[in-house]
Amino acid sequence: MSASPKASSLDPRIAARLRRSADGLVPAIAQQYDTGEVLMLGWMDDEALHRTLTTGRCTYWSRSRQEYWVKGDTSGHFQYVKSVALDCDADTVLVQVDQVGAACHTGARTCFDADVLPVSADVLPVSADVLPVSDTPAPGQ
Repeated sequence: MSASPKASSLDPRIAARLRRSADGLVPAIAQQYDTGEVLMLGWMDDEALHRTLTTGRCTYWSRSRQEYWVKGDTSGHFQYVKSVALDCDADTVLVQVDQVGAACHTGARTCFDADVLPVSADVLPVSADVLPVSDTPAPGQ
């Protein structure tokens, strides 16, 4: 397991619900609480989630450095927690935050504002309000 073997103080009721990856982590999506802007994706183990819930600051597990990091401690770009939710499968955490400064390590406001990938019109869902309307009435009308 890549996450720290340190015992966690996470509420056992929450810990029992979490569905973790093989390395003991869950993805944590940070979202700006008042605009809905998706800011970044980080990883949490039980202890990182416990720290996030109890300190009001986002704490993540760095897979590359193999240590905990509190968003903003080195960059000054803090994430103040407004709410935390589990998705329906309890395998992803949504943390609504008040982001101060950039969320991305590149200095951008969000990690998702660059490299928007083109989507083919062939795969876009068709909305009922854009369906072609026939001039011919349906049978029985």
